Amino acid sequence: MDFAALVALAFVASITPGPNNLMLLGSGMNHGIRRTLPHLAGVSLGFAFLIFLVAVGLGTIFEQYEPVEYVLKLLGGSYLAYLAWKIFNTRSVADARQSSVPMTLVQAAMFQWVNPKAWVMATTASGTLLDTNSSVSVGAAKLTLGFWIINLPCISTWMLSGVFASRWVDSDQQVRTINRALGILLAGTVVWLMW
Repeated sequence: MDFAALVALAFVASITPGPNNLMLLGSGMNHGIRRTLPHLAGVSLGFAFLIFLVAVGLGTIFEQYEPVEYVLKLLGGSYLAYLAWKIFNTRSVADARQSSVPMTLVQAAMFQWVNPKAWVMATTASGTLLDTNSSVSVGAAKLTLGFWIINLPCISTWMLSGVFASRWVDSDQQVRTINRALGILLAGTVVWLMW
């Protein structure tokens, strides 16, 4: 496995805006570190599990059955649109910090199965970087571990950026403006990923 290529792909794929990162930014801003950590752990562990299974062959099976891929894309896009709507309509500091509930570890892990960007990342990494010199499972484990080591700090940056931004967000108007921008960005991500 080309280590430099793995680091480059994992970094670019993990640090760029996408559904997970935008939701972690919003959750960090609205709920703080402690309440967002389960969401962060769910994204990290859920994606690691997805990339491992794709690397050992699940992605190939899904690619052979286009309707399954289409249904996953439709479900993921619908769920992202729903989340974008919820974020867009958060109106006040109290709404953002108390009445909304951050994703749990299980919800965030399960979300990876309908997240189009996660599937693109997993299939791209598996298709280009999987080392099968020893065995597929060993190669998949190496790929997963390498991706996870790069991914976790990258997605943590988004959560911490939200926490940092929350120090200057204390009015309902600021929360509305930021959450509307995040909602629009997430909706834009849906459109981009659905093409």
